[in-house]
Amino acid sequence: MSIHIGIRDNDASTTDAERNGGLYSPAKEKAANRGVYSSRSPLLLRRVRQLLAAAKVKTLLGLCFLCFFVLATSRLRSFMGWNTHYPSSVSSPSRGGYTILINTWKRNSLLKQSVAHYASCSGTDAIHVVWSEIDPPSETLKAYLKKIVFSKSQTFHKPNFKFDINEEDDLNNRFKPIEELRTDAIFSVDDDVVVPCPTLDFAFTVWQSAPFSMVGFVPRMHWLDKSKNGDAYYNYGGWWSVWWMGTYSMVLSKAAFFHRRYLDLYTHKMPSSIHDYVSRERNCEDIAMSLLLANATSAPPIWVKGKIYEIGSSGISSLQGHSKRRNKCLNDFISLYGTMPLVSTNVKAVDARHEWFW
Repeated sequence: MSIHIGIRDNDASTTDAERNGGLYSPAKEKAANRGVYSSRSPLLLRRVRQLLAAAKVKTLLGLCFLCFFVLATSRLRSFMGWNTHYPSSVSSPSRGGYTILINTWKRNSLLKQSVAHYASCSGTDAIHVVWSEIDPPSETLKAYLKKIVFSKSQTFHKPNFKFDINEEDDLNNRFKPIEELRTDAIFSVDDDVVVPCPTLDFAFTVWQSAPFSMVGFVPRMHWLDKSKNGDAYYNYGGWWSVWWMGTYSMVLSKAAFFHRRYLDLYTHKMPSSIHDYVSRERNCEDIAMSLLLANATSAPPIWVKGKIYEIGSSGISSLQGHSKRRNKCLNDFISLYGTMPLVSTNVKAVDARHEWFW
């Protein structure tokens, strides 16, 4: 009985071994397991290759889009007439920054405030004061202003300070050429106008993109009125006209950047009859400068949005009949030029960092 049972056990074990391919071997079991994993590895490699190919395609498309965007932007700048690579004052250290040109007249207290403020602006390379009074500035005033420039300046390079003294009282003096200038950019400003330094620096960057334009904070406009005896007659519009119409064709030199070459053009190339007119009327030198730039460039000025502060109590613009005199100046200058060079625009430069919407 026990013998039959033993034979059945041997047969069963043999059958199991045969079913497993013969005798049991640990090496065969490991090889079988490797076969399972090796069958999965080609699928994993294929998946990795697909992901890498997709990433390459996306990267290539992104680079193509970036190249297209850069090309389109450069073409758009050229179309608009803005040249960010023009060799202006920023291209050479000797031309860096800007020169403050302050026009003053018997307001020493305002002059002191103005000089102290502009000396504190980091972009100020020099400050020139146009002095047209009969008596020259006192030594006390000179010493005070030089000291205040040195103390208020926050840069290692201290701005140069100088009085440009004129023997005659003439509004044309504010646009006389200045020797030994180290900058191309001139910021012309009245002694009672204060422009905050960040706003001034932004306007300077705008001017750098269009260095032969006039870039300023006080826009004015003109429009054609044919009702004057059937002849072309132009009206001069102040701030409220600009605000209402949404257009302008001038920025006043009481707070404006322009290239220093226009000082030479104003003094030596502009018709002498316009010089005589400004000297006689004691007005409108700013309109004459606007006409000069428009005639030279056939382009409009650029108005920069920004707060400015007028610290003086009053000026010639507050006098009665000022608007009529400005109308007369404009039309008389156009007659002397023989044409209307002013170009109107509704473009305004805005610092997007200080705006709610881009």
